[in-house]
Amino acid sequence: MSAKHEITRDDILDMQAYDAIRKERRAEVVNRKKHRRADIGPYATAYFECYDTMLHQVHEMLFIERGGEEQIDDELSAYNPLIPNGRELVTTIMFEIDDPVRRKMVLSKIGGIEETVFLKFDGETVTGEPEADLDRTTADGKASSVQFVHFPFTDEQVARFSTPGTEVTLGFTHPEYAHMTLLPEAVRAELAGDFD
Repeated sequence: MSAKHEITRDDILDMQAYDAIRKERRAEVVNRKKHRRADIGPYATAYFECYDTMLHQVHEMLFIERGGEEQIDDELSAYNPLIPNGRELVTTIMFEIDDPVRRKMVLSKIGGIEETVFLKFDGETVTGEPEADLDRTTADGKASSVQFVHFPFTDEQVARFSTPGTEVTLGFTHPEYAHMTLLPEAVRAELAGDFD
């Protein structure tokens, strides 16, 4: 069964119906996300998005903000671009640093990091492409603590990535944050399900 690539208004529950299943839905999404994340170095975590994670996010935004019908289009336009299209992986990368002084210091040194993300596997390198909605590095070189990155795949790359046991490295080539990590097999297998 192919993964869904777009949330439509027909997928949106009314908030009373969502409230009735919210706790159960949240538990399902938390469980699903366990195999859709990877820590990279001391501060960065990549959360790989999919239809289910974004549908949950849309419902949560609607539930919390209570914007009603008028809010739905804004949420769909914000979150639909982060659903993989069948030939890509999409990740939200968060630099999670509790101490505000350290956070400012680190982010001020890693401007442009969104241009340096990569996946390597079986002789292939897929370079990440930042979400084009806005520039996430300021003019003075400070990176945003949240980055959205697409990894476009060719058919051959999909086949190689999807082969059980394939070793996959996720990382950055930024000189101030050149960290990388191996994806556990459970994560690789889960992400392979994002491809058609």
